[in-house]
Amino acid sequence: MAPKTMISIDEAVVTICRGADEVLPENTLREKLGSDRPLRVKAGFDPTAPDLHLGHTVLINKLRQFQDLGHEIYFLIGDFTAMIGDPSGKSATRPSLTREQVLANARTYEEQIYCILDRDRTRLVFNSQWMSPMNAADMVQLASRYTVARMLERDDFHQRYRSGSAIAIHEFLYPLIQGYDSVALAADIELGGTDQRFNLLLGRELQKQYGQAPQTVVTMPLLEGLDGTQKMSKSLGNYVGIQEPPDDIFGKLMSISDDLMWRYYELLSLRTLDEVAGLRQDVNTGSRHPRDVKEGLAAEIVARFHGESAAQRARERFAARFQRGELPDDIPDRELRVPAGGGMGVAAALKSAGLVGSTSEGMRLVRQGGVRVDGERIEDPGLELTGGRKYLLQVGKRRFARAHLIDTA
Repeated sequence: MAPKTMISIDEAVVTICRGADEVLPENTLREKLGSDRPLRVKAGFDPTAPDLHLGHTVLINKLRQFQDLGHEIYFLIGDFTAMIGDPSGKSATRPSLTREQVLANARTYEEQIYCILDRDRTRLVFNSQWMSPMNAADMVQLASRYTVARMLERDDFHQRYRSGSAIAIHEFLYPLIQGYDSVALAADIELGGTDQRFNLLLGRELQKQYGQAPQTVVTMPLLEGLDGTQKMSKSLGNYVGIQEPPDDIFGKLMSISDDLMWRYYELLSLRTLDEVAGLRQDVNTGSRHPRDVKEGLAAEIVARFHGESAAQRARERFAARFQRGELPDDIPDRELRVPAGGGMGVAAALKSAGLVGSTSEGMRLVRQGGVRVDGERIEDPGLELTGGRKYLLQVGKRRFARAHLIDTA
């Protein structure tokens, strides 16, 4: 039976192409959406870290759109490939994970994806189901289906080869196995980030060799982090974790630029394109303030992962703290030891109070105007705080500490 949808194929194409970077080959998406059966739509995720952030949800949101159109969704956890390590975009061999690490991370993925996907209509699969039973001869046979010359066409491999950097043989297996996943699932469509383009197209080639109709590839952009420049990443500290406390998610999203807000609306919001266009028009005409529209986005994201009531409370607390000038109720107290009769530099106090990771970071934030002491913005990184006094320290809009500088004998 064809998937039962209330929209035309033209409307479905617009929905699927929303935010997408490429559809390859372009003409095949419309053909597949006109099929007389539900499509098998696949996206793979390697459980290399325990928690998902909003960058991961770009693909999951797209899976949900296919799901709402009536298609079969395969959320593939790459527990086998994660033990190899994805070399995509890497300038050096990526460390492999142990089986125990992979399974522990995979369990957290299972718990988190259903904040977006319909549990009853999602097929959760692990590529170890078909890869683990393979013996050495099977793996050699798979490896024979692609050439080293073709592998070296991939940008990261090509650059490493030209520079003389090491490329381990097992790294060539990663794209082959990812491609074989599409064969094992007989995928009609595969989603992936732009950094996965080579691997996704390799899946098409393997499907042809195994006598299957090649999948259509939909690549999605890598979501920029809170800084608006580099991709969202835990290692860069510019991420929003979907299991973070509601107030943290709300506050982080309110910190993004107005321009980045529209990018997040396009890739993260479940609002329709018409609704987003209406919001943008309201901002452009001045009938709505960008802050209010940004609050709507932050509330939507918090509600998705924590519920409507949590989103409303986060919105109210944010307004109390930053719009009406009220302080949060949970400001930690810190006792900072200083020499008798002496003091402590403000940057060192920020570090000791746990508000920054290093004294140099504290000095940089002071110079940038991101630090307040007792409510007053300071710009002198050499400011000395006097021993025996209490100070209210604030970094940015969300980090506070009450510091008591205690003289030591």
